[in-house]
Amino acid sequence: MTGASRGLGLGVARSLAVDHGLGVALVAREQTALDAAVAQLRAAGAEVIGIVADVSDKRAIHRIVGQAAAALGDIDVLVNNASSLGPTPLRALLDSECEDFGGVLETNLLGPFRLTKAVLGSMVLRGRGVAVQISSDAAVEAYPEWGLYGVSKAALDHLARIWAAELDGTGVRMLSVDPGEMNTRMHADAIPDADPSTLADPDAVGRVLAAMILEREGAPSGARLSAASWSTTERDVA
Repeated sequence: MTGASRGLGLGVARSLAVDHGLGVALVAREQTALDAAVAQLRAAGAEVIGIVADVSDKRAIHRIVGQAAAALGDIDVLVNNASSLGPTPLRALLDSECEDFGGVLETNLLGPFRLTKAVLGSMVLRGRGVAVQISSDAAVEAYPEWGLYGVSKAALDHLARIWAAELDGTGVRMLSVDPGEMNTRMHADAIPDADPSTLADPDAVGRVLAAMILEREGAPSGARLSAASWSTTERDVA
């Protein structure tokens, strides 16, 4: 679970580890916030470890996978949640720097590609596994000033579809999920004037994503799913 020290990443990790009893590796860049998240979940009885790493650094990828597998065993679920908006306040493409665009792509597209590639081989050999790419409505809607982020998420969506086509019949699922607008620090950085009361709770969205991960029939490989429209009602995944 990348981007796991707060927000949606922590919400998904909490549901998988506490509600469903899975061992979870939390990956984040900031040691202090990560240590707090690990302590919080361990206090709730969860089996979790923390790995300090930046997914935009390709040298960190195999270390992340190695540490997670050494501590918890086979990696059956990967959630690529870590994301970058680029510089804030957000700006139009005409005012954006190439270097900033490159940085966003390293975190939002190349990082997930590298990490997914690093775990897929063993998943295919075992005939099971789920890789989730966290998307956004900005991947399908042309919002002014969201260009760097939106383009990276649109590419991530298509990457997931291609992975799914190539993995057809292997038993490995590839999902792309739009979690919707949530009360997170990233949302506050992007839209400082937003009313938090109108935004979804990332813990609640995390429970929905955990259900998607655990229910193969309701979340088939290659699907692009919306957390807001995907209900756990009448699904035996609680």
